[in-house]
Amino acid sequence: MPNLFHENEFVFNVLFEAVSECVIVVDQSQTIVANNTAAEKMFGYEKGELQNQHLNILIPKNYHPGHGSHFNSFYKKSSARQMGNNRDLNGAHKNGHQFPVEVGLNPFEFDGEKYVMAIVIDITYRKNSENKIRELNTLLEGKISERTSELNNTVANLKNEIEKRVKAESKLRKALKKEKELNELKTKFLSLVSHEFKTPLSGMLNAAVLVGKYKKTEMQDKREKHLLTIKNKVHYLDGILNDFLSVERLESGRVSYKFSNFKLSKVVNEVIYNANLMLKSGQHIIYPKDIDNIDLYQDEKILELMLSNVLSNAIKYSPENTKIDFKINIKGAIIIFKIKDQGIGIPLKDQKHIFNRYFRAENALTNQGTGIGLNIVKSHLESLGGTIKFESIENEGTTFIVELPIINKK
Repeated sequence: MPNLFHENEFVFNVLFEAVSECVIVVDQSQTIVANNTAAEKMFGYEKGELQNQHLNILIPKNYHPGHGSHFNSFYKKSSARQMGNNRDLNGAHKNGHQFPVEVGLNPFEFDGEKYVMAIVIDITYRKNSENKIRELNTLLEGKISERTSELNNTVANLKNEIEKRVKAESKLRKALKKEKELNELKTKFLSLVSHEFKTPLSGMLNAAVLVGKYKKTEMQDKREKHLLTIKNKVHYLDGILNDFLSVERLESGRVSYKFSNFKLSKVVNEVIYNANLMLKSGQHIIYPKDIDNIDLYQDEKILELMLSNVLSNAIKYSPENTKIDFKINIKGAIIIFKIKDQGIGIPLKDQKHIFNRYFRAENALTNQGTGIGLNIVKSHLESLGGTIKFESIENEGTTFIVELPIINKK
């Protein structure tokens, strides 16, 4: 585990610190091997104080006797779940006070060792809200009892109080549902991250080892082959990080678009150059080259990101020895990009979900991917006044159509 966090410190720091909730990773002996800043703030510790401490430091002493057996039982089953169903859980602050928490658990393996990742949420506010609702219910019941004898005035007052109660309970139910969905989404996110990074990092390590073995001049071709592998996997990881950072910015509303005048050919050439590094054997891209006269006033980097996402999907989900058509047309004040592949297509039953975050079609689960690229593209296009749609037939191919104003007037 230390190698995972030391050799890839930047990657995991970005991911851990991007999560606003407390994240803690423990090994089989319940020793804390990693945590983010949110964990230290929640439990009142200074930076680095939690490292190598036993998990019991964060659990009230009266829970210690039973917690060990609960942990061992979960560790053996090794399945992601929410901890503490039907019972209250509490965390222990450094200063000694206890506070209510909700815990999501997610097991994973690295280098043959098992670990458990926990997302901890302080639910003090929620508990206080529930207490207030109970107090309101008690108050309402008292008022109803008092005014039963005063029927003329009670009917109107009772109706008003009941409406307040229903609204308060409805608001609380919605808040609890949203919080639960968010917790499940973040647990899924961390599980996805651990899976998506493990494979390319292992491939890079293997390629680096092999490069070191080919020392003779006549082995240059083999060296270049493995160096290209490393380069491609770094490019892939960089894309994933950019996607995750884009999601965080979009969710927090911190996206600041930078509009400027630029040549469309500049963006297309950059997108095609990067896409060519990802091509499978025999794949080739057909794209227009006579576009030097097309100028746009848009966010150049965002346009490049959107086109790269769609084009990389076309490459990823198409077999070897196929072509990808990349066409560009102008219709009035709108520029239209069409990217058509000869790939696996999207099953009809999955098509309505294709722009949902983290969703992946049933026939694409064996391919690497996070399921957030198209969601990011759609979000940016909506902000920039554009649209994205697609036409797809399973096992025949998919065409994505992106429309964008030539001049952004926002």
